[in-house]
Amino acid sequence: MTAKIGIFFGSSTGCTERVANMIKNEIEATGLATCDVMVISAANAKLFPNYDFLMFGASTWNIGELQDDWGLTLPLLTSEGLKGKKVALFGCGDQFGYSNSFVDAIGIIGDRITELGAETVGWIVPDSSYQFEFSRASFEGVLMGLPIDEDNQAALTPQRVVNWVHWVLEEFGLAPAVSAS
Repeated sequence: MTAKIGIFFGSSTGCTERVANMIKNEIEATGLATCDVMVISAANAKLFPNYDFLMFGASTWNIGELQDDWGLTLPLLTSEGLKGKKVALFGCGDQFGYSNSFVDAIGIIGDRITELGAETVGWIVPDSSYQFEFSRASFEGVLMGLPIDEDNQAALTPQRVVNWVHWVLEEFGLAPAVSAS
């Protein structure tokens, strides 16, 4: 049986929605899972129990603020459908214009869903192509999810998505671990 992944996003300009669909296409190309992509809302959050795994995407606005859809929905989330579930996070931000709050939304959402019993997966060590000063999504040099900078590094997005999706599929237990030999 193929796993079912729910990808929930908030997007004001379309950037996070584009990334969500790139992630869906990459996952479905593996044949390991099917995905539904939808805007996060209190009504759609009631669908969390219908999925084996979840992915949440959000852009960071102003100086470290949640995108509006997430700003409205995050305080209303409960452990229903989150407790014990693996959740991968991704977010869009501008690491040069907002170097001190780059992809803070990932950290804000990650902290909240962890409080509600979810397990965050898909953490990455940022390579030297990232050039930000601070992020609420960063803990001891590791980022809580996939950071995307479509404003300054759009050409890097497709490969970042491919690499991250395959890492997350391993952490979901859907793909065998690849050795680094």
